[in-house]
Amino acid sequence: MGAVPVEPLTGQRAGEVLDQAQSALVAALAATAMLSVFAAQVCLGLATLVWVLRLLLRRTRLTRMPLDGPILAFIVWTLLSASFSPDPGESFRTGGKKLVLFAVAFVALDSLRRERERERLLDGLALGAIVLGVGSITQYYFLGYDTLDHRPTSFLGHWMTASGLSMGALVLCAARLAFRRARLPWPTREDLVRLGVLGGVLGGFVVLQRLDAFAVEGERLIVAGVAAVAMSMMLSRGTWPGPATSSTLTLLAIPISAWAVMVDQTRSAWLGALVGLAVVAIARAPRLLWVLAGCVALVLVARPAPVMKRLTISDASSVDRYYMWQAGIDMVRDKPVFGQGPGMIPLAYQRFRWPEAPSAVVSHLHNNGLQFAAERGLPCAILWLWWIALPLGRAYREWRHGAWDARWIAVGALGFLVAILAAGMFEYNFGDSEVLYVILLMCVAPFALVPQTAVVRS
Repeated sequence: MGAVPVEPLTGQRAGEVLDQAQSALVAALAATAMLSVFAAQVCLGLATLVWVLRLLLRRTRLTRMPLDGPILAFIVWTLLSASFSPDPGESFRTGGKKLVLFAVAFVALDSLRRERERERLLDGLALGAIVLGVGSITQYYFLGYDTLDHRPTSFLGHWMTASGLSMGALVLCAARLAFRRARLPWPTREDLVRLGVLGGVLGGFVVLQRLDAFAVEGERLIVAGVAAVAMSMMLSRGTWPGPATSSTLTLLAIPISAWAVMVDQTRSAWLGALVGLAVVAIARAPRLLWVLAGCVALVLVARPAPVMKRLTISDASSVDRYYMWQAGIDMVRDKPVFGQGPGMIPLAYQRFRWPEAPSAVVSHLHNNGLQFAAERGLPCAILWLWWIALPLGRAYREWRHGAWDARWIAVGALGFLVAILAAGMFEYNFGDSEVLYVILLMCVAPFALVPQTAVVRS
């Protein structure tokens, strides 16, 4: 047999390889953010390295966005707050490590500009959401994660993180489906085979968890496999994945994510999902609100246990939030400019806790705006609102005036961010690195739909 000819790695070819590598790593980041903060950090680090190389080779350029101002100001004020903290070393460590995540905004911008990459990125996110949701559902029904003190966490460290990501995936996939013009194709044989393999792998993982054997190793292999599949979907130029693959993943992610949100028993995620889906319904056709209302009525008629036992505002966690917020307001009054310092809320709570509060120790204040104001000062909370308002406004304009083929990502970003804000009235979801990865992707997405000159000027 003759030798297979190998294409020489010229400068042009090397640049193309770097372009593809960055897009693949961003897709892997979107997928693994649903499952593992460590894997997402690795993907972000590698993608950032590739992006810097592309800048040096002039394969891309540092594009200005309206988000640059609020993000930079937010970072600077966070560092100032850490400098005035009672423990600057701890504040720099706690607050600074999340600031590096803002690299997502600049690394992902290139990939989100192209329609194919946008589609593949959400394919990866939907795949991660399916695995995340199946993990929560199986934990609830088969592994004993069915009490309020022991709720499903899936592959993540906390049930609120799992429910927040499932909530976001539900809204994004609903927007993608709602703005689809063509008829939904049937899954191909390749899709069904791959889904069958995924189902077998997840079923085997549940068995390992029940037996308490190689569960950690199995989890790592699944996360690595999801990352590899997301990258391969982005890089593939063959028949798979095709249009049917995207539709199949989206259709599976919606009921699985909705089911996972229900069994996670996190009321803030329920609220966020309803508000986010309502935004999608209004954007597509307001009469769809009746469908959403019907789904809610169906759940109330069925009276599933995970839902009914959480329909109260007099439980200990609700009361605790009230007193956390009171203590948070007192913290803002105490230090309104630079706050108590990043990472200092648990320590400060000992001084500002009201005697009636059920919990003696808290990690945060269960409200995004109040958390930023108490921890980093009122100016930082205002900068945070500025940061979020810009992509909301851009997403709204792209929904109203943008091209139809890109409208789903604008509405998806709009619905997702509104859902995060609604849930964030009762939860500090900006403090979860996994959730923050997806937040930053969705903040950038509306600006990626605009030509570069328009992005600079808007």
